[in-house]
Amino acid sequence: MKYKLTVLSLLIGFTISAQDKVWTLQECVTHALENNITIQKFENNLLINEQDIIGAKGQFLPSAGANMSQSLSFGQQELFPGEFVNRTSNSTSMSINVSQTIFNGFRLTNLYKQAQLNLETNELELNRIKDDISLNVANSYLNVLFNKERLETAKAQYEFSSKQLQQVKDLVDAGVQPRVNIYDAEANLSNDEQSVTVAENNYTLALLNLSQLLQVPFEGFNVEVIEIDTPSAALMYKDIKPILNYALENRNEIKVAEKNIENAELSTEISKSGFMPSVSASYGLGTNAFYTNLSSTEESFLNQLNDNKGHSFRLSVNIPIFSRFQNKTAVAKSKIREESSKLDLDQAKLTLESNIQRAFTDAQAALKTYVAAQKSLQAQELSFSNSQERYNLGDMNSFELEQSRIRLINAESSLINAKYDFVFKTKVLDFFLGKTIVL
Repeated sequence: MKYKLTVLSLLIGFTISAQDKVWTLQECVTHALENNITIQKFENNLLINEQDIIGAKGQFLPSAGANMSQSLSFGQQELFPGEFVNRTSNSTSMSINVSQTIFNGFRLTNLYKQAQLNLETNELELNRIKDDISLNVANSYLNVLFNKERLETAKAQYEFSSKQLQQVKDLVDAGVQPRVNIYDAEANLSNDEQSVTVAENNYTLALLNLSQLLQVPFEGFNVEVIEIDTPSAALMYKDIKPILNYALENRNEIKVAEKNIENAELSTEISKSGFMPSVSASYGLGTNAFYTNLSSTEESFLNQLNDNKGHSFRLSVNIPIFSRFQNKTAVAKSKIREESSKLDLDQAKLTLESNIQRAFTDAQAALKTYVAAQKSLQAQELSFSNSQERYNLGDMNSFELEQSRIRLINAESSLINAKYDFVFKTKVLDFFLGKTIVL
């Protein structure tokens, strides 16, 4: 019983600690990179590539094999014309053979190089996938923070409306304002309560999306709230050329395309080996033993094996003369694939340049939007403050005050949107420069 209670208490404690865990951005990225199924499958591909390299190395070594056979025959056999005897015979043979490829048009050498190249290419492709997943996790994390801030703003507006309702009730009780203003204030409070509910749902959905991306249980999942600094009034990157130059030299998708060209060139060399002669050598050691019931003078089994052993050497040269155009078409197709891989590199550069140009333009536009949203919020705060004073003096009705407050809420919402949009757009530029994504 004590043992069961101890185990139960440990499980409860573990569950509580798991639910209380607050995930940081670095933990989210690390967990995603360690547990993502796509990454795990690609890592298995790397293991296969490593085995391919071992297999390609083995092709340079001689092959060896042993063979042993035993046969038994019995029945009537005609030893001489018209003379049949009942004969039983046993035959045993053994051999060991070793063969070695001496030359086959450098095919084995190029196959080994290609196996190494496939490993390098897949490693680069895996790094590209990790970069994309890291960016997706950071984006989802930012989305959680964004909706968290929207929720806090909605709650603040609800608290304001609640205080505003109490203030209106006090003014109505004092006879300063008509009772109908209470109904307007209550309607505003209901609208703000609905806004809080919507913001809570959006925040929950953002957390759910991040937990699903990390492949962790949603129950109890929570992230560390990072205070996003107010973005600078100037864009960090004023010139796109350094970003383009760095990306074209260091981005994994460009390196993968370059490796694919090397791979295609090696495939052409492998195809050309079909036109060249191949040379191989082999050695064999064999022996046998034979017994029959018609003779009683056979040597012993071991003596026969020793007496009958023999060696064989073979040098084989194969010169291709006509392969029914198979070698010719193989080389032609390999050269076409070379040209296609070069076009793929050009396309990869154009796509990367287009993505960077778009990201740079988006960041510039996001900065302008953020600056405009800041000015708009400042103006709406002053306007709403003035509207409150006029409302308290009786120069403005509740409907006009509510319209002013709605404009303030919209300005706050726009600023939040603009801030997080600008932050993410700058992180995309950092991503193209190979920087670690840090909020």
